[in-house]
Amino acid sequence: MKILLVADNFYPHTGGVPEHMLYLWQHLRKFGHDAKILAPSFGKNYPYVDENIIRIGRAINIPKNKSFAILTFGITLPWKLRRFLDEENFDIVHIQGPLAPVLPYFALKYSKAKNFVTFHSAHEESFGYVLWEPILEQYFRKIDGLIAVSEVARDSVSKYFPGDYRIIPNGIDTNRFRTDVKPMPELEKYSPKILFVGRFEPRKGLKYLFQAFPMIIDEFPEAKLIIVGRGFLERYYRRYVEEHIKGNVIFVGHVSPEDLPRYYASCDIYSSPATGAESFGIVLLEAMASGKPIVASDIPGYQRVMEQGKEGLFFKACDHESLAENIICLLKDKKRMKEMGQSGREKSLRYDWKIVTKQVLDFYKEILEKRV
Repeated sequence: MKILLVADNFYPHTGGVPEHMLYLWQHLRKFGHDAKILAPSFGKNYPYVDENIIRIGRAINIPKNKSFAILTFGITLPWKLRRFLDEENFDIVHIQGPLAPVLPYFALKYSKAKNFVTFHSAHEESFGYVLWEPILEQYFRKIDGLIAVSEVARDSVSKYFPGDYRIIPNGIDTNRFRTDVKPMPELEKYSPKILFVGRFEPRKGLKYLFQAFPMIIDEFPEAKLIIVGRGFLERYYRRYVEEHIKGNVIFVGHVSPEDLPRYYASCDIYSSPATGAESFGIVLLEAMASGKPIVASDIPGYQRVMEQGKEGLFFKACDHESLAENIICLLKDKKRMKEMGQSGREKSLRYDWKIVTKQVLDFYKEILEKRV
């Protein structure tokens, strides 16, 4: 099949949607399909440059849902996109992310293929969907296959666009993230180590980890908090690091895809203190595949991935004392940490991208056969 994956949000901008889209594209091609990606340009797109990654329009950042969303801008975008779709004649057009009124909107408008959308977001209300619903609804009818990465994502979008959604989860590269990856040598001398991976934005809850860490230091004076990520609010979040623990916090910044698994390999516990608006939790899968126990917020999107006491522990969201108590509890029980890491690795294998891509392809075929 000839397949086009479309999104406003793609690498080099990091996040769950770009990760999902990149791996789905790679595995569709491994299965022998002619798959391409359509996304905006971010100016400097290296190393995500390929003849099958087509860039139309320019990406711009806008605040959304306690985070930042990407929209595509370009005066000639509709004409370029229409000509591109006419020339390529795809069998499948598959939109990733929200049904935004820019690149996904025009892809649906001009598509002559069978159309699919995967919804990734979790939200109680969407001002964007309320505002654009009259315009988007007419093109929503052109969608042949509805996918959500979790029940949380499905429930978030079905309030505005009801339909028969297929749940197909995010995937993980269990060969990239695995238990025998070599840790970063400069971190091996520290113990214990807690890892955070994510953008510096409100819904990731990093400030609660900073607030919890003095309590952890009281029990484990040599503990280190390793922060991998970047964002507009980095300077703001650094203010939450108390003076007496600054030597225990290591800001790594953005890391290459090759090095990211090595940071998971370097930690003893992975922690994600997200406040909500998470539909799935790819970072939890990365930690599980790496064989690491997890301490994460007790939010619906994470409950979809992790079982309490099995692969890790949940703490009360936005409660730094609960977060600290759970991390301390695990650090005092090495045997339990090891068992949780093993359980996490076993569960992650169910989400391997080969399995997830097969589910997507089966859904494509199901809809194509039904329409015929």
